[in-house]
Amino acid sequence: MASFNLTLSDPSTFILMGIPGLEAVHFLISIPFSMFYIIGLLGNFTLLFVVWKEQTLHKPMYLLLCMLVLTDISMPTSVVPKALCIFWFNLKGITVGGCLTQMFFLHAASVMHSAILVTMAFDRYVAICDPLRYATILTNARVAKLGLVGLMRAVLFILPLPLLLSRQPFCDNRIIPHTYCDHMAVVKMSCGDITVNRTYGLVVAFVVNGLDLMLIAISYSLIIRAVLRISSKKAHQKALNTCTAHICVILMSYIPSLFSSLTHRFGQGIAPHVHIILANLYFLLASMLNPIIYGVKTKELRDKVGKYTCRR
Repeated sequence: MASFNLTLSDPSTFILMGIPGLEAVHFLISIPFSMFYIIGLLGNFTLLFVVWKEQTLHKPMYLLLCMLVLTDISMPTSVVPKALCIFWFNLKGITVGGCLTQMFFLHAASVMHSAILVTMAFDRYVAICDPLRYATILTNARVAKLGLVGLMRAVLFILPLPLLLSRQPFCDNRIIPHTYCDHMAVVKMSCGDITVNRTYGLVVAFVVNGLDLMLIAISYSLIIRAVLRISSKKAHQKALNTCTAHICVILMSYIPSLFSSLTHRFGQGIAPHVHIILANLYFLLASMLNPIIYGVKTKELRDKVGKYTCRR
């Protein structure tokens, strides 16, 4: 308690409260949190290892999957270790610089994740609608360049968020009712004019999610149109099956992300602990389930993973 009061009196420190109202069960909550995180790390690192070892998987589709895996590792890793320090050791203090750094890496990884999902939708469009030219349109080098563009976009969009906040004066009450430094949670700690911060954060959320979802919708509308032109029902099913894993990942990524972003701004009627738990589960479940989904739905990858995991 003494260390908590000392931290509270430090003007360069924020206090992350974890999950307000559920402090008594923080340790119990930490059990599924840590389990989901460890399972997610094991699954994602397994996919990276298998794709790296197997020359037959050195293809654009699996290069994109590796990029997705890296974001699935980065997002929970920027959040979970600090959350577990709160749950296990009551270490709630975080410096302003540390808070803004966490915010940058978390949101940049999220924007990068969205860019990769768009590129994967384009990959599926070319594979189904123009399969004869797939190898010439989507080379490994071109996919790597698209990934670099997505990374640059993430940095350019997200870097202004901590830079704008670093110029803000913060109030004496520096208690953040959350497990991590979400942008809007930190914005509410400011005593200055936060109109620009709020507006820019909202614009980024809608431009990134809105533009990316529109591009994904266009890709899938063209895919569906192409599939409907195929007379064979078996060919229909085969074509759509190649998209199943990607569609599942899209649903798991965008729905919770949009819910979290909108409830922070407009969801005053939602209990804080419900919002915080759902916000954390968004990172944890996506990270844990994405490699499972691709492992189950992609036969070539499933066979290669089995080659390493089922050795006697």
